[in-house]
Amino acid sequence: MAATTAATTTPAASAASVAPARYTPGSVVTLLTALEPPTLVGLVNSAAGTFLVSPKAVEGLLSYDFDLRPRPQLAVAWEVQPDGLQYTFRLRQGVKWHDGRDFTSADVAFSILSLKASHPRGRATFASVAEVRTPDAHTAVLVLSKPAPFLLTALAAAESPIVPRHVYEGKDLASHPANNAPVGTGPFVFKEWVRGSHVIYERNPTYWDTGKPYIDRLVVRFIPDQAAAAAALESGTVDLAGATPVPIPDLDRLKDLPHLALDTRGNEYFNNSTTRIEFNLDNRYFRHAKVRQAVAHAIDRDVILKTVWYGYGVAAPGPISPVLKNFHDPKVAVPRFDRKRAEALLDEAGFARGADGIRFRVSHDVFDGGGNRVGQYIRQALARVGIEVTVRTQEFGSYIRRVYTERDFDFNNQGMSQMFDPTVGIQRFYWSKNFRPGVPFSNGAHYDNPAVDRLLEAAAVENDPAKRRALFSEFQRVIATELPTIGLVAVAQVTVANRRIGGHTVGAEGLSGNFADIHIKTRT
Repeated sequence: MAATTAATTTPAASAASVAPARYTPGSVVTLLTALEPPTLVGLVNSAAGTFLVSPKAVEGLLSYDFDLRPRPQLAVAWEVQPDGLQYTFRLRQGVKWHDGRDFTSADVAFSILSLKASHPRGRATFASVAEVRTPDAHTAVLVLSKPAPFLLTALAAAESPIVPRHVYEGKDLASHPANNAPVGTGPFVFKEWVRGSHVIYERNPTYWDTGKPYIDRLVVRFIPDQAAAAAALESGTVDLAGATPVPIPDLDRLKDLPHLALDTRGNEYFNNSTTRIEFNLDNRYFRHAKVRQAVAHAIDRDVILKTVWYGYGVAAPGPISPVLKNFHDPKVAVPRFDRKRAEALLDEAGFARGADGIRFRVSHDVFDGGGNRVGQYIRQALARVGIEVTVRTQEFGSYIRRVYTERDFDFNNQGMSQMFDPTVGIQRFYWSKNFRPGVPFSNGAHYDNPAVDRLLEAAAVENDPAKRRALFSEFQRVIATELPTIGLVAVAQVTVANRRIGGHTVGAEGLSGNFADIHIKTRT
């Protein structure tokens, strides 16, 4: 059977030959992040700070446009066999590692198998990869034991970095010094890391995409305090920052400043988070579907969006965010705000109001930040239908321990990243086999539905896009009825950038891209 071609064979580097000259000698761009990375290479670590900085030096096979369609990076073309069991990548030629060695298919094979063995998500993403063949220096063939239709979307630099085999081979991956002094193929070469302060990268003069990058130095500064971040952006001390780096009430003020601009693009790959309520289905009240349905009818998502998130986002009532356009099914009927219906369902469930007007009392666990603001709204909304809620606010570590280890909670609200594919980002919350006490952001609800398990497991290996979408649509219909969780809002992640900086957000990875296109705009 003939292979299915899924790429263009035109090298991305050809764009440089027709693009206007944008290089500015001596130019410096400063990127702000709230979280100092634990390591500078995302080979065995998926921390937010790491996936922001890692791609600047260490690239991936592919990058992605805003609709999550793959684009060439270290691979210039790729083919997927119709049965989904073989992926062939034609690699870019003439690429050099920062130490001058040639990039080859051996580096790809080593990296994919290392990610499978050691990366927090790579263990699942590449679980079906049985071997990586290297028939020549510029061809890598991934051979799978079963289909993994999400795999072609999992190859961004921040998620699946390609590292030099000659540097890492035979040494412990987690403690390797190159994790803190990267050797990559990217547009920027590591210069220094001053802990607690900044990382500096300098322009790679031999980068494979001729003419790029367009700046001489990239400085990544660590500023965890949001008020200080707002001041730094306002004063011009830093040029750009993502993931809503400032207090949300400040956004409208900052966007009115002539030198700053806001952008919500570039979060489709990693930061497409939704907020949701998660029930403990072992709870005496929330094990009843009618009670969960009543809670859903008692909540007005538009109020949450406007009062908690200042309108930065969209309502997301189902388990799959509207941001994941290829999988979200807007036709699925979900419970809408209807207080009378909520009251009737609670009566039907056998929880009548007492003499004090209260049906029952529960606790609601949140951690600091937006979760607490949402929790206060939920407390007020449920009080109106006779449910007394005590909001328990705690720091993140205590919250994780209470919910996922001790399971000492009635219901909670939290943000969760949906990632780039439901199998990677969403299945973990609803698959009964992922009820794993002690593991953060697993199936904390203790949801167990064999029909949903079958839908998720089938979607994980279904190669036909239309059939896969249908499986996820049915999954969304079941969840909208059973409601082990209630979707609330897909919160917009905002990038604040100085208007003098261009090319910082060119695809779905946003500020987690390689910044090869970032430049200083010409003044007119």
